[in-house]
Amino acid sequence: MPVTVLLVDDEPLVRAGLRAVLEAQPDIEVVGEAADGAAVIPLVRQLRPDVVAMDVRMPLLDGIEATRAVLRTIEDPPKILVITTFENDEYVYEALRAGADGFLLKRARPAEIVHAVRLVAEGESLLFPASVRQLAAEYGDGGGNRAARAVLERARLTEREAEVLRLMARGLSNAEIAARLVVGTETVKSHVSAVLAKLGARDRTQAVIAAYESGFVAPG
Repeated sequence: MPVTVLLVDDEPLVRAGLRAVLEAQPDIEVVGEAADGAAVIPLVRQLRPDVVAMDVRMPLLDGIEATRAVLRTIEDPPKILVITTFENDEYVYEALRAGADGFLLKRARPAEIVHAVRLVAEGESLLFPASVRQLAAEYGDGGGNRAARAVLERARLTEREAEVLRLMARGLSNAEIAARLVVGTETVKSHVSAVLAKLGARDRTQAVIAAYESGFVAPG
């Protein structure tokens, strides 16, 4: 089955460009478009996309609030990939904190766009880990977020789970973590699932954000 994508951007040319790039791939299908975050909820309910690729800045409802709305109201929500003009953008970091699974630059090359959609849909590695680390260093709380620290303390991660979380933050995939720890991929998947459950995180991105903001992993 192809990865289905909903495009949300107030610029028609951006939507057209993304559609052209994505629909050139046999395993990706664009199932709909919207010009603002305010239209996302009904379209997600109607189309049930695997991924919502959404501009972080829109006139009526921006990508941050639209992300929160999707995760709050949609059962089994899609993955959310926010699109931005600027890499070092506080809006992007806030969208990641709100629950977005990754971000993509509008100037990204076609191969990068396709890679981002596939990676976010799979959910088995962190998209652009160096950029996420840079955003955490710039806009995070420098390890001083008390709420995030309390979450990590309550999680009581095992030594192996803590090691897996650190490797997740470095952007390693499940297969790469398995090779590093000399264990099976299914074992790593079990550890990742345990980490997410203990942290109350929707996915790897939120787990890594919590690790940075609590000071468990240093973003520098």
